[in-house]
Order: sequence, then structure tokens, then C-alpha cells
Amino acid sequence: MVDDNLASLSNAMTDTAIDQLLAEMKFDSNGLVPAIAQQHDTGEVLMMAWMNADAIRESLASGRACYWSRSRGVLWKKGETSGQIQSLRELRLDCDGDTILLLVDQTGVACHTGRHNCFYRALRDGAFVEIADVETDSAALYGDQT
Repeated sequence: MVDDNLASLSNAMTDTAIDQLLAEMKFDSNGLVPAIAQQHDTGEVLMMAWMNADAIRESLASGRACYWSRSRGVLWKKGETSGQIQSLRELRLDCDGDTILLLVDQTGVACHTGRHNCFYRALRDGAFVEIADVETDSAALYGDQT
């Protein structure tokens, strides 16, 4: 059902419709909004990243999650280097309009460390401990880019 929702939304959305959608979002002073990526079928929270209006437009147009890389200052199409793509299934906006939830179908690992998700450290007995193993060598995914 969520696949059908995205297909019908992105196919039918004109630039004007997307502009209206973007007008409902509260971007910060840098033109960014936080975006949470969640696995659509399991509910697992995979990662948090930032999106600007262009990243949202690209995500809707391509059906693949696209973010804004604050460190590089460019659009970042998830998986374009690593092959670990996120197929967008649904885009949601929170009640305040200042956070996006992307329901995605994650191919491979979501975290640049090679773990399935970015939330692999848990507070235990007053310290953070790693609770998930590396599944894929990050050097194999990104070379020297990490």
C-alpha cells in the first residue's frame, strides 16, 4: 500500500504541488529539516540525516532517498557511492512540520560504519557500548571517503 501511495504522489505531483508541500515544512535557518529514515516493513530506525528542498524534490522525483550533506555542501543520493540505497516508500511530516519521516526499503547497510543502522551504541551501566556488529567493511563501501 505504501508503494502505491508514493507512486501516485510522485507521478501526480507538479512543481506547484511540491512547492505547496514544501511550504508546510519548517526549515531551519540553513534551509534544512531533519529526516529520520525508518525501514518501512519492520519499523527499525535506520538513520537521521538532513534534507533541503532540493533533496526532497529529488527524493520524490526519483523514488530514492536523497539528503543534504552538511560536510560536503552537496546533495547526497543515498547509495550512489556505496550501493546501499534507500528506496522511498512514503514521506511523512510530523505535527510541527519540522521533521520528516522517510519510510524506506534499505538495501544493505544504512550506516557508513558498515552497520545495519546508525544507532548501534546503547547506554549501559553509565557508558555507551556497541550493540551491533559491523556487517560490511566501510572501506569496501566507500574507499577512503569515510
